Amino acid sequence: MKLKTVYLVLCVVGLALPYWQLVPWVAANGLDMPLFFRQLFANRIGAFFGMDVVASAVTLVVFTRVESSRLGLGAHARWLPLAAVLTVGVSLGLPLFLYLRERGLEQAGEHA
Repeated sequence: MKLKTVYLVLCVVGLALPYWQLVPWVAANGLDMPLFFRQLFANRIGAFFGMDVVASAVTLVVFTRVESSRLGLGAHARWLPLAAVLTVGVSLGLPLFLYLRERGLEQAGEHA
């Protein structure tokens, strides 16, 4: 299986798993963001995971900006992962960027 395909599969998994937990919560509570953050940071373990995800998301956004510029990838390689991080999380943003990066490297190799 090509690496690009693996990244696409990871995108599906990275979308499905978080939303598998979020959709029932939203169905029960609506988009009550104060409640969301109270429950996320209700204890030290939840806060640990919450802060880990925030730090990972910031790191990913910086990485996608730098790497997409360095490799000369299109603007979509910058804003699509950012949109994925903001709407789903790192679990979608990272494999999506890696897919776009792999695709860009393949296309650059074809033109070389």
